[in-house]
Amino acid sequence: MRVLQFLALVLLTPWLAGCADTRYYLQSVGGHLQMMQAARPVTQWLADESVEPALKQRLALAQRIRSFAVTELHLPDNASYQRYADLQRRAVVWNVVAAPEFSLTLKTWCFPVMGCVGYRGYFSEAEARAKGRELAAAGLETSVYGVPAYSTLGWLNWAGGDPLLNTFIRYPEGELARMIFHELAHQVLYVRDDTLFNESFATAVERLGAERWLAAQGSAAARREYAEFDGRRRQFRALCLATRTRLARIYKQNESTAPDKQALLAMKNIAMQDFRDDYTRLKSSWGGYAGYDAWVAGASNAAFGAQAAYDELVPAFEALFVAQGKDWSRFYDAVRHLAEMPAPERAKALKDISTEHTSG
Repeated sequence: MRVLQFLALVLLTPWLAGCADTRYYLQSVGGHLQMMQAARPVTQWLADESVEPALKQRLALAQRIRSFAVTELHLPDNASYQRYADLQRRAVVWNVVAAPEFSLTLKTWCFPVMGCVGYRGYFSEAEARAKGRELAAAGLETSVYGVPAYSTLGWLNWAGGDPLLNTFIRYPEGELARMIFHELAHQVLYVRDDTLFNESFATAVERLGAERWLAAQGSAAARREYAEFDGRRRQFRALCLATRTRLARIYKQNESTAPDKQALLAMKNIAMQDFRDDYTRLKSSWGGYAGYDAWVAGASNAAFGAQAAYDELVPAFEALFVAQGKDWSRFYDAVRHLAEMPAPERAKALKDISTEHTSG
């Protein structure tokens, strides 16, 4: 690879969540290059007689979803998600997030091109967990979790774009559509230093897009499967939102001149135990579905803070979509207009949109 291409990877990959140490840069660039080298065009996989039929079916489905994203959702038509790579592991990267003992605000890492983000990503799970232990030793609550996909924001489409991966290709149909729509949404718009805005926007696109895909292209079985899965997800996210709101009220007291740390800790522990108890009851209504067990076992300020980035502004974006007549082009233009505002004005505008939708 030419020197300029190598430098472009260093500067443009969005998961480079810190720029202080060379070793971190090298693992990031090296991991991305390995993924790109493992990727082959989907057409080659489909023509390869040694590839199992089940994988070919999923790849063909992904290509139909990709085409739908362009024609129906007006998402970018480029090289992304037209190649596939089997990484021989369960996640493409592992993210590390951290937050103080009495706050849901995530620690951020900054670098020149992408700005500041509330996570630090590693292609090695062992390195991610080592970083998590380091942050925990410094007094922060941490969470380390596998990520099935990430976006290079369209900046590397000249190099083949973001590939489909084994880490998500076998997701249920509705979830596969959500994943592709979410990552492509990041290529529509990315606002520097505003993870909450970026992830909530992409989550809104994935939700709205998946519903449209299933209504137009999904089988009855796929729609039933999605309804059941998404129903559990919405219930779980509602429980998490209630807990985040409760914790935020508790932590607000930490801003006083002389906070009672022991009292804060006691209230926090009660809130966390109530969350676990409520989850147990919720899980029993699901017939024992255990998909969120690991998340609940590791629940912390860091985990709640990371989840908030994907949830908090979604209702406002969904309301904006409705306000734009459910027209995708108009919706994206409206979101771009918001992105041009100073951060405080942008946050107020989204809050006003959400309030108007709720009151209406």
